[in-house]
Amino acid sequence: MNRSAKKHSKWNDHYSRRAKKERFPARSVYKLQEMQQKYNLIKKGDRILDLGCSPGSWLLYVAELTGNKGHVAGIDLKPVTINIPPHVTIYTGDIFSFDSFSESIGNDFNVVLSDMAPATTGNKKVDAARSLNLCQAALAVAQKALLPGGSFVCKIFHGEDFKEFSNSVKICFSTHKIFKPKSSRKASKEIYLVSTGKKDGF
Repeated sequence: MNRSAKKHSKWNDHYSRRAKKERFPARSVYKLQEMQQKYNLIKKGDRILDLGCSPGSWLLYVAELTGNKGHVAGIDLKPVTINIPPHVTIYTGDIFSFDSFSESIGNDFNVVLSDMAPATTGNKKVDAARSLNLCQAALAVAQKALLPGGSFVCKIFHGEDFKEFSNSVKICFSTHKIFKPKSSRKASKEIYLVSTGKKDGF
């Protein structure tokens, strides 16, 4: 077996095949599905903001959960090319420039989701630092865009600054959990912070 075939078989696991069968563009949808089943974060009629939304699996799943009386907004540097329901709006832009288009997105969301990940280098320390940078930007957006009582889900690569970031999130929310989905790849350093009950003043 050549190297490219080995790589293909490595990534073509049960969840990848299931995503293809269920017409989701990526296997990452099952991570959010696990969190939804455990924490019941998203309800019918909710307004959801999805940071790092490309290729669109979370958008499609969330759109099902909210129903057409809800609204889902997604932001990513990369364009989303899949067909999306009418109650989903995509913004192609940089999360670090959120203020430039925040007015059109709004600040009345029930849940902010971030599945953002940096371009990895293979250096765990560098990758964790880049992940932290994205997480800090996601938290800043959540503080601006979430309604009081709202929820925040954020993926982070575990590194030496994890606890400090986790504590900064904990300050802003009533409850705070660390979650490792079963559908995450075994070699992955990713974990999710699931925080609910955004406090007034944050």
